[in-house]
Amino acid sequence: MINNDVLRAIRYMLDLSDQKVIEIVKLADASFPIGKDEVQAFLKKDDEEGYAECSNKVLACFLDGLVFHCRGKDESRPPRPVEKRVTNNVVLKKLRVAFELKDVDLHRILEDAGFPVSKPELSALFRQPDHKNFRLCGDQLLRHFLRGLTMRVRGG
Repeated sequence: MINNDVLRAIRYMLDLSDQKVIEIVKLADASFPIGKDEVQAFLKKDDEEGYAECSNKVLACFLDGLVFHCRGKDESRPPRPVEKRVTNNVVLKKLRVAFELKDVDLHRILEDAGFPVSKPELSALFRQPDHKNFRLCGDQLLRHFLRGLTMRVRGG
């Protein structure tokens, strides 16, 4: 899925202002240079004037910051390195951690979004990429997951 779409969906889900998005990115990397203009450019549709592509680094910092925003930051642990490449599987994992979702929650979210997934299919998404049963998370599954999570968070 396109990084901009993920950022846009999460921003809508949590009803975040541009400033709050910046604050969340800064939770993961306080020195990261991002301003309101960049955030607004990331949130525009790709055919709009002023659109900018959201890089993997920006989305990775945003997702890590979201985990800290939702769960708090453990200062006793060393900071994790920022993901170099943000895949759909990484987005799914980070959202699972941020919202403290269990397998049952994930199944219900996908079911509510009209996209039921079996237990083995779901567990395969969270395996290490070199595991023989690892499965790539497709755009359609991630879209449905974001839609279901939005319904859950916003109460709709």
